[in-house]
Amino acid sequence: MRKVTYSMGLSLDGYIIGPDGRFDWKDPDEEVFRFIIDEVRGVDVHLLGRRLYETMLYWETADQGPDQDEATREWTELWNGLPKVVFSTTLTSVRGNARLASGGLAEEIARLRALPGEGDIAIGGAALATQAAALDLIDEYRLRLLPVLVGGGTPFFAHRERHVDLELTESRTFSSQVVFLRYRVRREQ
Repeated sequence: MRKVTYSMGLSLDGYIIGPDGRFDWKDPDEEVFRFIIDEVRGVDVHLLGRRLYETMLYWETADQGPDQDEATREWTELWNGLPKVVFSTTLTSVRGNARLASGGLAEEIARLRALPGEGDIAIGGAALATQAAALDLIDEYRLRLLPVLVGGGTPFFAHRERHVDLELTESRTFSSQVVFLRYRVRREQ
């Protein structure tokens, strides 16, 4: 069965966006960027909330500039080719290789899990991930901890009263001091 993953970069104090709405402190160096590209190669479909979808629209044309490096062009091609499902109550249309979700999150994930394929179902965006976590739909959490404290903003983890046992399955420290952690959700058999 396909895994549902939630992968984001976050500050050491647990935020994906700072209190000022900025996230430019998350710009990855080349080593981390290559790691992210490789991670996305294992994704068959990406689920996004409206805010992340609108942020990621930048990549629709990012490879067209003459000053783009090879990694940026590679990421753009990969991201644009990846099927995306957008969850929004306000959007009426989406662009590129995206479609609006036709049902609820649990129904959409069940439908996607039933399709043939080996790749992950990735969730992007804190609000959507919060919903998926509350429904116990996330199988893996993938964190890229950045060596910075931002003091507030949008948290990576939902502040809900819910206990989830995790098992560390991979860790890696990059030369930039970014630490990658992969945790699998322990489910009772």
